[in-house]
Amino acid sequence: MRDAAASGADALPEAAPGRAATEAALLLLRPALRADGLSLGLAYADDPSARPGGPGERASAAAMPPPRRRDFLAGRCAARRALAEAGHPAAEILRSGRRPLFPGGFAGSISHSGGLAVALAARVPALGCDLELRGLPLESAHIVLGPDERGPVDHAPDRVAAEYRLLCTFSAKEAAYKAFGALLGERAPATLLALATRPVPGGFRAWPRSLPGHVIDVRVRPAGPGVFSWAVAPVV
Repeated sequence: MRDAAASGADALPEAAPGRAATEAALLLLRPALRADGLSLGLAYADDPSARPGGPGERASAAAMPPPRRRDFLAGRCAARRALAEAGHPAAEILRSGRRPLFPGGFAGSISHSGGLAVALAARVPALGCDLELRGLPLESAHIVLGPDERGPVDHAPDRVAAEYRLLCTFSAKEAAYKAFGALLGERAPATLLALATRPVPGGFRAWPRSLPGHVIDVRVRPAGPGVFSWAVAPVV
């Protein structure tokens, strides 16, 4: 599926079938994202447009090993496309630590998996997104889920269902973690286990265990072989 105009940039390079299916699934989410006021951008790690947008990005990329550099530049390319769709073209997107610094008045989030980067941008206080195209083994559940969150995974009908439920929760927590990081600063959860979740229709409700009054809804949707999640502040 090709939608260059909607992505705010040149067409993405031709993808392998699995990547094309993921891209199509993400583009089909655009109406739901727009309903939340969000703009979407996509870029592949081998996209010719995934180049530094300025000296700051160039300096950051130069210090990274090649795989990380490709993901970083694809993420910045996707973020520029999201901002362009929102009507705010940006030359380069700098960073504070690992967090991208979006232009004033905009919040944004970047995620990448399997050579595909996805970014969201919006005029909201904070947001987070997460793309997960690889499964998560059940043996890692203890680093994602607290004892109060294990029920849906432990009671799944089979291992495949259990791993998918774990992947959904992991992705939802990653999206919420990013949103709370931008929203709460030093008070934000430091680990995924410091976030609590419970399933709700269409995704999860998440909150910091130390600040239970701060609650955010996370939407989770299938994306090719994996899932895509997003969370938008303000909290509910």
